[in-house]
Order: sequence, then C-alpha cells, then structure tokens
Amino acid sequence: MSDVFDIILLLALPASGKSETRKFIAKQNADAKKNIFHLGTNAQMDDFPYVHLMHLIDIELKKQGYDYIFYHDPNANFKESVTWGVLTLMLNQDYDMLIKKAAPMDTDMYGIFNRIDNARIELGEQPFFYKDGKCLYDEEKLAAVAEALKDDYKTMDEERKRQAPETVEGSTLIVEFARGGADGLTPPLKWGYEKNLALLSPDILERAAILYVWVTPEESRRKNREREDPNDPGSIIAHCVPDVVMYNEYGCDDMESLIEKSDRPGYIKVERPEKTYYVPIARVDNRDDKTSFVRQEPWDPEKEKALYTLLSEGFIDLWKRYKA
Repeated sequence: MSDVFDIILLLALPASGKSETRKFIAKQNADAKKNIFHLGTNAQMDDFPYVHLMHLIDIELKKQGYDYIFYHDPNANFKESVTWGVLTLMLNQDYDMLIKKAAPMDTDMYGIFNRIDNARIELGEQPFFYKDGKCLYDEEKLAAVAEALKDDYKTMDEERKRQAPETVEGSTLIVEFARGGADGLTPPLKWGYEKNLALLSPDILERAAILYVWVTPEESRRKNREREDPNDPGSIIAHCVPDVVMYNEYGCDDMESLIEKSDRPGYIKVERPEKTYYVPIARVDNRDDKTSFVRQEPWDPEKEKALYTLLSEGFIDLWKRYKA
C-alpha cells in the first residue's frame, strides 16, 4: 500500500470548514503532509462549479423565454431533489476524465448539457436538453444559452484541469461535497449521504476514506452568512447559500446516523449492487469554530496550533483504519 491516501471524501454541511480545512492542509510543510496527514500531491474535485453553472443555465433560459429547470428561482432550492444525484454522477464523470484519463466528456456547454442528460437518464429521469437525438428547445435559443455561458464554461474547465494531478501515483484526490435534508427531518434521508455515497463509482469507493467536518446546522447557517462575498458568487470558499436552501436542503444531514448504524465501527457501510463497501471515516469536531481564521492571513498562532492538533488527530486515526 502507498503511504498516502488515494482519495479523501471531504464531507460536511455548507460553511462547516471544508474549504478552510483544505486550504490549511495545503499550507503545511511536506513532512507533515506525508507523515502526519498522509496526503500526496494535491488534486481536487468539487461539485459546486456545476451547482453554480446550473444557476447560470436557468438565468439564460429565462432570458430566452423558458422556465427555470433546475431551481424554483435564483434564491431557492432545487425543483427536483434528484439533482443531488445528478451532481454525484457528474463527480464520477470528472473522476473518469481527470484521474482515469478517459476521453473528455465536454468541451463546451453542449457537453455539459449532455452530461446532465446522461446522469438524469441513469437515475431514471427524463432528459432536459435532448431526447432521441432531438433538441427539446428551440435550437437557436439553446445556442444563445450556450454562447452566453461560454466564458463561464471556460473558467470552470480551466480550474477543473488545474486541480487535476499530472500523475495519479503519489497524489491524493480530495473530493468535496455536502448533502442533507430539510430542517426537522430524521434519517433515512431521500438524498442524503447514504444515497449519494452509494452513487459513487466503485473505483472511488474502493480507494476512499471520509473526513467529516462536524458542525450543527445552526452553526452551518451562521458561518454561511458570515462567509458571503457578493463580488465573488462563484467562489468555492466565499459563496453564500440562500437561507431557504440552508433550511430546505441542509437543515440536517444523516452522517451521524450512518456512523451509529454501521456494523463496523469507524467505517461507513455503503451498499451498491455489486458489493458492500466499508469506507473508513474520521469525524473532526468543528462545532466550536476552529477553521474560520484560515480565511485571512497571517494566522493567529494559537488558532493555527489548535486546528493542527484537531486535524492531525483525525488524520492519524483515519490512516489507521484506511491501511487496516
């Protein structure tokens, strides 16, 4: 076995400290990264760029006289909860392209349209853009949408490629996403972590470990409002999720339930048709905010020391399970 993690699934409610954790670890010296955190050359995947792109598609469709297809409105949650599964399948597609070096699945917005359609079909839903080879919109109007978003696509694609490793050997892929359910619900959740982890590809599940950053939904909402940068709504670290989404989609999550009901302590049980996977997990307690200071440098030495201790303990524990 390699001396670094192949894949870390970095999971938590929005604004819990996932991106700050990633930034903090990236700043550590090479010795700590390898021997304490067991992380190789950094590679990253995140579904937020697709969440943002879906918003932009809706806006441009509206300009062409169509209804929104992804969201109820620009400040609301998804119309269909199945879109969370679509995003997970798109992460699988990114993994195939960026890690397994499969042929590119998109080179422009039309490729994004096709990827979304293919994911919807895989989940038993009707496509949005093309069916039986026929465009479901006026072709000129859909072309106008694609043209309006070509620069946004280019920015997303360049960042996606920048975050991919030059070689898989010696690298650690960090996959960041959040899943949950409405405030007041109790597990099982229809589109929580249990459902979405089971949609990840076998290649990912075989090689992954989970680092879960634990905060309460209330703390998640507080930090979400605090991090907003209205001048950079597409930023992974500075975007603000609307309050209605925080309550309707992230009012709770099912990670604690998955930890408690697993028949193998320290592992999350993920059941797929081909087999059952046991993915090692470490939960780092960030309910008393230890990560927000990372946003601005220079860092407070005492806060830096506290976060280093928290994360190093979590990673050491996770590594023991991963290599078992």
